[in-house]
Amino acid sequence: PGRGTDAAAGAVKNAKRKGTRNEHRSRLLLEAAGYRVTRAAGSFGEFDLVAISRTGILLVQCKSNRPPGPIERACLIEFPAPDNAQRLIHVWHDGQRLPEVREL
Repeated sequence: PGRGTDAAAGAVKNAKRKGTRNEHRSRLLLEAAGYRVTRAAGSFGEFDLVAISRTGILLVQCKSNRPPGPIERACLIEFPAPDNAQRLIHVWHDGQRLPEVREL
């Protein structure tokens, strides 16, 4: 008894760890491109990263292996943002060195 619960908790922990790792990878890419990046760790808000440079603002949602579903996608699109802000999704596929980048 309880083993199934332990396995489920372990899977959630591993998924969170993977998500955090991918957020850090996206952050490093954006910083290398000249952005100052803030990670919205643990806030469970719409976007994981906010990146600002002299040329604009990026709002980035990071995902592992699949893009957001229709409800989450609608929330990202409807998020009130400045006109010069781009909404991006970074989809990190297992084994890939760079994310698939989608603009909303």
